[in-house]
Amino acid sequence: MSATLLQPAFADAVLDSVRSFRAALKALAGPGVAQPLDAPPLEGLAAATYALCLTLLDVDTPLWLAPGFDTPTIRANLTFHCGCPIVGSREQARFALLDDSELHDLRGFELGNDRYPDQSCTLLIQLPQLDGGRCLTWRGPGIQSENQVALPLAEGFWSERATRNDFPRGLDAFFLAGNSVIGLPRSTRVSVAETHTTTEEFA
Repeated sequence: MSATLLQPAFADAVLDSVRSFRAALKALAGPGVAQPLDAPPLEGLAAATYALCLTLLDVDTPLWLAPGFDTPTIRANLTFHCGCPIVGSREQARFALLDDSELHDLRGFELGNDRYPDQSCTLLIQLPQLDGGRCLTWRGPGIQSENQVALPLAEGFWSERATRNDFPRGLDAFFLAGNSVIGLPRSTRVSVAETHTTTEEFA
């Protein structure tokens, strides 16, 4: 590893990690509501993405990188600051760092099982922004009635998620852009109203 690739991590490793962990928990507890996350800049990663990586990844969390994130700078900094092993196959990963080019195909990621649903892979999905897409309705635990969320995602993602979401098995996801994160736990149901009387349910 070249020392010239290494960039700063959290200024206060303990305090900043605690703050980021609380933001991540709040994002999953209140699906669809953006929470603030911040970290020093790292080429190729949004501040929120880097913050979540620094918070959630460690020696026991193998990470799979989408090709767009598989750069010497990202590899060097995540390996050094987090200690996480970077794996070459989706099946080995506990976390996956994805961009919108990978969301049409979620095959291979571990979904957990009925006894150990926590063994599933968590998706860290970096987007250009967290709005501007088709408005969908999110319902489920942590949502009082419903949340309207307009993530800029292709329809294929929702179909992929639905086919791999058999609660308690499934994939949890964080959507990240700039200094913000939105959580999507597997327990959240996502749908879009096609007409006044018809609703298309994804999962």
